[in-house]
Amino acid sequence: MNIKETGSLVELFFYKLKEIDSNKPFLKWLKPGKNYQYSWKETEEKILKLSNKIKTLIKAGDRCLILSENRPEWLIADIAVMNAGGISVPIFTTYAESDYNYILNDCDPEIIIVSNNDQFKKISKFVDTKKLISFEKIGKNFFLLEDIFNKEKKAGINFNLKRNMPACIIYTSGTSGNPKGVVLSHGGILSNCEGAIRVIQNLIEKKKPIFLTWLPLSHSYEHTIQFIQIFVGAKIFYAESLDKLIVNMNEARPTIMTAVPRFYQNIFTKININFNQQTGIKKFLIEQTILLGKKLLKKKELQISEKIMNFICEKLVRKNIQKKFGKNILAFISGGGALDQKIGEFLNAIGLPTLQGYGLTEASPVVSCNLPNLVKVETVGPAFSTNLIKIANDGEILVKGENVMLGYWNKKIETNEIIKNGWLHTGDIGELDTDGFLKITDRKKDIIINLGGDNISPSKIENILCLNENFKQALVYGDKKNYLIALIVLEKEINNEEMKKIILNINKNLTTIEKIKKFFVVNKEFTIENRMLTPTLKLKRKEIVKNYKQEIENLY
Repeated sequence: MNIKETGSLVELFFYKLKEIDSNKPFLKWLKPGKNYQYSWKETEEKILKLSNKIKTLIKAGDRCLILSENRPEWLIADIAVMNAGGISVPIFTTYAESDYNYILNDCDPEIIIVSNNDQFKKISKFVDTKKLISFEKIGKNFFLLEDIFNKEKKAGINFNLKRNMPACIIYTSGTSGNPKGVVLSHGGILSNCEGAIRVIQNLIEKKKPIFLTWLPLSHSYEHTIQFIQIFVGAKIFYAESLDKLIVNMNEARPTIMTAVPRFYQNIFTKININFNQQTGIKKFLIEQTILLGKKLLKKKELQISEKIMNFICEKLVRKNIQKKFGKNILAFISGGGALDQKIGEFLNAIGLPTLQGYGLTEASPVVSCNLPNLVKVETVGPAFSTNLIKIANDGEILVKGENVMLGYWNKKIETNEIIKNGWLHTGDIGELDTDGFLKITDRKKDIIINLGGDNISPSKIENILCLNENFKQALVYGDKKNYLIALIVLEKEINNEEMKKIILNINKNLTTIEKIKKFFVVNKEFTIENRMLTPTLKLKRKEIVKNYKQEIENLY
C-alpha cells in the first residue's frame, strides 16, 4: 500500500485489510472484566455496521462527538464516523463542566457517542436534544452499540473522501482560556503517518509491531498513532490505567510505546531511587552501565576493556531493566512537551531507547523526531520527510506541509494569526544544528519577564527542579518581579532545612536571574481533576497561580 496515494484515513484501514490475514488479533482491552479482543475482520464488520447506523442520523460534514476512555470501540467509532461522511470530534474524559459546555456549543455535534453512564453524566445537562449512541447502557433514549452490531447491515466503503477534506476536530487542551478546535484533514494525518513510518521502519522490521496505548485517544498525538498502527499491521493493546501501566506492559510486551515527558520523568525517578539503594558490585555495575551507555549514545569509540565491561552491563543490568518493561521494547517515543536532556541520556544509557520528537496539534501533530540509529538527546530530531521547518528572524519555529491544520473551527482571525503564507507559526523558539536536527530553546509566550526586563524560561527551571528525587512537581513564578519563587509538590516528606539545601544546590547550576530565592510547599498534587493540569499533563499556570495567589504574594 502506498500511503502517499491513499485518499483518506478510511481507505487506509480497508486497504490494509486486503494485505493481511484478517483473522489476526487486532484490538485488545486489558481492563479486568473487559478483557476481550477483536480480529481485523471483526473490527471491519463492526465499523461498517456502525457506519450504516450513523449515516441514517447525519448528513455529510456533520460533527460527531466521541467521549470515551481508550478501548477497542473508540477506534471503531472514529473510523465509522468518517466512513459515514461525518467529522469526528474526540474530547477528553477529564474536562471540566465548563469545557464540555463550551465545546458542545462550539462544534454543535449532530450525534454524540459515549462509552458509558459515567461519561454521559458529564455532558447530560447539555445534550437533551442530541442523538446518542452508547457502548454500554446509559438508562436514557439511546442506541446501544451491541444492538447496532446485531441488527444493522454493513455500509459500503466511502471512496468519496479526499485528502483535503476535514477528518476530525481535535480540541487543544489549553493551558489558559477555552479550548480551540483544530481541524485536521485526512491528508494531514496521512502525511504525518508517512513521516513517522520512515522513522520507525527499521524497528517494525525487527519485531512484529505491538503497541500499548494509554495516552487519551482524544489527544492528537495518540489519535494519529492509531493510524500508524493500522498501516504497520500492529496489534494494539489498550491499557487499563496509568497506575497499571507497568503491569500492562508486562502483559502486552509492546515493541514501541509513545508517552509524554511526565511518564519518562516518573520512570527516571523510580529507577534512580532503586539505583541509589545499591551497594558494592551492583553499584559499580550500575555506574559503568550509565557511563558506557552515554559514551555509546554519543557515538564514542570504546576501548577493548570498556567493550568487555559494556557486554557484562548489557547482560546483568540492561537486560534486567528491559524485563520490567515487557522485554520487547525497541523504542519509547516522547512527545507532547520537552524531555529533559539528563532523562533522555539516562534512559538510553540503561537500555531503554528513547526518541524525543516535537509537534503540536496544529501540525497533525508531529513535526520532527530523533532517529533510532542516531539520537541527539539535546534535540527533537530532524524534520519529518513530509514537512519543512525553518527558523524565523526572531527564532520562532515555522512549519509547512500537508500536515498543517486546515484551521481553527469557527475562528478565522486566530487561524490567520498562526498560519501565514502557508507557514504554521508554532510559538516555539528553536534552532537547527549543522545536521538539520531541531533544538527547542524557548517558548515564545511561555516566558517570565522580570523587573529587569530579562526573559526567563520557567519550564527549563521546573524540569531541573523535578530531576531531584524529592520533588514531584514544580511551578516557577516571577513575572514582573525582582526574583523567582517556586511552588513545589514533594515526592516524599522532607523538612524545611533539607529543602533549603536542595534548592541551594540546584541554584549553583542556574544563572543569577534563574535562581530560586524562595519557595512554598504545596500539599496537594497538581492534577487534571483539580484543574491544575491539562489532560496532557501540562501545568495550567494561570489556574495554579490563581489558586495560590496569597501564598505567592507572601513570598514577595
